[in-house]
Amino acid sequence: MTILRVALPIPKRQLFDYLYQGNELAAGVRVRVSFGPRKLIGVVWGTTETSEWDISKLKSIEAVLDDAPIFDPVLIKLCSWLAQYYKHPIGDVVQTAMPVALRKGESSQAKPIEYWTVSDSGRSADLSSLSRAPKQRALLEALQKHDLVKSKAKADFGTAAIKALTEKTLIEPIEKAPSKKSTWQQDLLIQDKPTANVEQAIAISCIEAKLDQYGCFLLDGITGSGKTEVYLQAIEQVLKQGKQVLILVPEIGLTPQTVHRFKYRFGIDVGILHSGLNNNERLQVWQQSANAQLGIIIGTRSAIFTPMLKPGLLIVDEEHDSSYKQQDGLRYHARDLAVMRAREENIPLVLGSATPALETLNNALTGKYQHLKLHQRAGNASLATQHVFDIRQQPLKFGVAQGMLERIGQHLQQGSQVMLFINRRGYAPALVCHQCGFVEHCKRCDKPFTVHKQLYKLQCHHCGSAKSIPKSCQQCQSNELTSMGVGTEQLEQGLADYFPQYSSIRIDSDSARGKNKLDNMLNSINNNEHQILIGTQILSKGHHFPNVTLVLILDVDGALFSADYRAAEHLAQLITQLAGRAGRAEKPGEMWLQTHDPGHPLLQDLINNGYSHFAQYALLERQQANLPPFTFQALFKAQALSARDAFDFLQQIAQLFSHLDNLDCVGPIPALMEKRQGQFRMQLLLQSPQRSALQKAIGQQIKQIETLNLANKIRWSLDIDPQDFT
Repeated sequence: MTILRVALPIPKRQLFDYLYQGNELAAGVRVRVSFGPRKLIGVVWGTTETSEWDISKLKSIEAVLDDAPIFDPVLIKLCSWLAQYYKHPIGDVVQTAMPVALRKGESSQAKPIEYWTVSDSGRSADLSSLSRAPKQRALLEALQKHDLVKSKAKADFGTAAIKALTEKTLIEPIEKAPSKKSTWQQDLLIQDKPTANVEQAIAISCIEAKLDQYGCFLLDGITGSGKTEVYLQAIEQVLKQGKQVLILVPEIGLTPQTVHRFKYRFGIDVGILHSGLNNNERLQVWQQSANAQLGIIIGTRSAIFTPMLKPGLLIVDEEHDSSYKQQDGLRYHARDLAVMRAREENIPLVLGSATPALETLNNALTGKYQHLKLHQRAGNASLATQHVFDIRQQPLKFGVAQGMLERIGQHLQQGSQVMLFINRRGYAPALVCHQCGFVEHCKRCDKPFTVHKQLYKLQCHHCGSAKSIPKSCQQCQSNELTSMGVGTEQLEQGLADYFPQYSSIRIDSDSARGKNKLDNMLNSINNNEHQILIGTQILSKGHHFPNVTLVLILDVDGALFSADYRAAEHLAQLITQLAGRAGRAEKPGEMWLQTHDPGHPLLQDLINNGYSHFAQYALLERQQANLPPFTFQALFKAQALSARDAFDFLQQIAQLFSHLDNLDCVGPIPALMEKRQGQFRMQLLLQSPQRSALQKAIGQQIKQIETLNLANKIRWSLDIDPQDFT
């Protein structure tokens, strides 16, 4: 009998011992075990000669689910590092790294693929008999040449044609075992590429020089400087060597246009991984990548766990983006994990951004990463000019000053597109009684409801609760209810009324919900079907709109006075990224920022000196204030129905660390959003000038924290290297 150490999806920071009789099982193989009254899927993490438990009381493995490990040695090592660094249960780490289908116990072997094929009668059928049904005829003609995957047949010819030919017994379904052969190398057909400018050529050469070893590069290029072209030319050399490339992008919305560009350049299928896919689709890409059947895999945050049989290059695009940091469960940062994975795989990593995160920039400035700079825009494009528009004492129409409306009109008359950014979806951020001043608010969060006029409802954007828009004030019964503030819906309606001859489109998480919805919207913009683009953060993330010549940013003053020390960095990145959406082709572009504080040092520094200059001074400020990246932080969060319970729990934790000299405790204090979903939220921040000291201190106390009286009565979590303090 062998004693196996198994990682189970249990919130315990330990492995569990089970007995196994049979051939030796390698680490990374899934097993089914009994855990109390439940049956769980676990992953073998190793073997042991002895157990801390009485061997006679150990249970046996009930079933082995895999013939070969689903995790390679590198991914096993990365999962172990994640559990240790983020102080997270190893079983939960392993679950996070697996596709959902494998967590449920489905086979790790590729499923048979369903095809449509011609029947015997269909093979000899006369196509002219279907002359009145062109779709049916085209489908039958295609199937007489070769079988078609069901999904492709449906997409190309429609369900009606398929159903009709099935009823006529001309076609029939079949299943085929998927091929494990890798053919993308033979299919590789590289299209003509533009000549790289001097800065791009230097960056490409530096990356290619380290294709067979670890090296981390910060590709720091202004918006529109051709960072993607640098990626493409570096990837070309990797693919020619028969190796694979994994590319992370921050948002689903960036995936389709990125995939299209890579498919066109190299002529091969590209694997896609993001939350918009179903479980089977994600598993299929996972399997194909593990078998080296895909040369390029593009995905969002969790794609960093995708196995690669022949790894060659890792790329993290828009590396500064906060969506790379998971905010619940295993709170890992995909960018930081990419650094660890590249080191373990012994391959280069490229971190690309026009506005690098201060942590990344500091690593580049201190020599940990190689700093590659792109100062000029690709082609004939020039940088957009940036301006501040003072709206003090100015009348506003749906949030826009009259002078800016005139500017918008000028650009529209020239046949260009304009983009307006406001970081508030919905019609308005509050509904107020004009008589008594009562504000309709969410009682669970103590925050105003957002007005959604198109759906005729009030919705809390923090907990999701919603109700119909009331006809009268619940406090004084007055019918004079008025919306306060501006959201994307109101801005869209106002601009449509003001510029009725032009088409407008709104892109936010409300309008872009649904499969392929965002992709279709972006395509319609690039086809110039819409001239006025209105949106939230989704519009700022790396999209290429060659006909946009004016970007207007509304209402960012609130971010200038935030309690979060990262707010200035995030605002600077947002403004710079948005400015980069204008003037990306031959037409010159301009960006305007509406503000009540035009002389604010942050805004003036960005407008006049650019992000790089701002970042250097921001790093100096962080150093003087003893803030990251010059110190290291961990954040304990607690939430409970009683604010006292949450406070007392964190106070007990603070006492555990109070005797340490090289560790500072801040708190317990209320979170920036003190109440959410009916629970009070408190925080305790630990900070140390040494990462190792912080890790050691938490590692020594974490088990004792779990045994505190209040630990099982409230919800609490630990966030290493926190990014969000709300």
